[in-house]
Amino acid sequence: MTTIPAGDFDYERHGHGYAGQRRTDPRIAAHVHAALGQARTVVNVGAGAGSYEPPDRHVVAVEPSAMMRAQRPRHLAPAVNAAAERLPFDDGAFDAAMATVTVHQWSDLGQGLRELRRVSRGPVVVLTFDRDLLGLYWLAEYAPEIIAVEHRRYPPIDLIASHIGSRAEVLPVAIPFDCVDGFAEAYYARPERFLDAEVRASQSAWGFVDDAVQARTVDRLRRDLESGAWDERFGHLREQPEFLGSLKLVVGRP
Repeated sequence: MTTIPAGDFDYERHGHGYAGQRRTDPRIAAHVHAALGQARTVVNVGAGAGSYEPPDRHVVAVEPSAMMRAQRPRHLAPAVNAAAERLPFDDGAFDAAMATVTVHQWSDLGQGLRELRRVSRGPVVVLTFDRDLLGLYWLAEYAPEIIAVEHRRYPPIDLIASHIGSRAEVLPVAIPFDCVDGFAEAYYARPERFLDAEVRASQSAWGFVDDAVQARTVDRLRRDLESGAWDERFGHLREQPEFLGSLKLVVGRP
């Protein structure tokens, strides 16, 4: 039987090794967990392999991809096989709801966000990227096709905020120099990491451009690193302890 992807990226085919590259960064996690407030029960929707789930609360994870559910570490409870748009829980079943770097992949954003709000009697916490700030990152010069893909996929921040509560705030999240969650901006000071095919494979945007674009980007970056051209323009980032880019935390309250 053919498995139909629940979102815009087929993790059944391309999600191998994802958990090895995309791990919880404790400094980013601190922002997420603080936004959950005093919640003791939390639903994590689009949970993937379990990144950012707070260890000191009761978490129910929801993940439609069997490949991603299989990569959850043994100390985490198995995830429920369901999609954001159809959560199998009663109204107000949880103290809080969270969704980290996932809303851009949902087939019906509005419905998924309304479901988060429905099942949470407290905050709804969404970690995502602001598509209007993606061009700040140096990768935009090397792979404009990737930035274009991500701009198309990520929903406007104000649209997210409008669905998750009558009161919503948007908080910028600084990305640390040695961030262990391997999304693109995590390597703002470590450009060599993009030469690793496994790193690129854990960033879904690369799956939306053809092989020629990927090869051209990698070849240009390799040449510029070898010649020193990258460092001449962007080398100051290697000394920058954190990067304030497009990573945002959107917190909605009833």
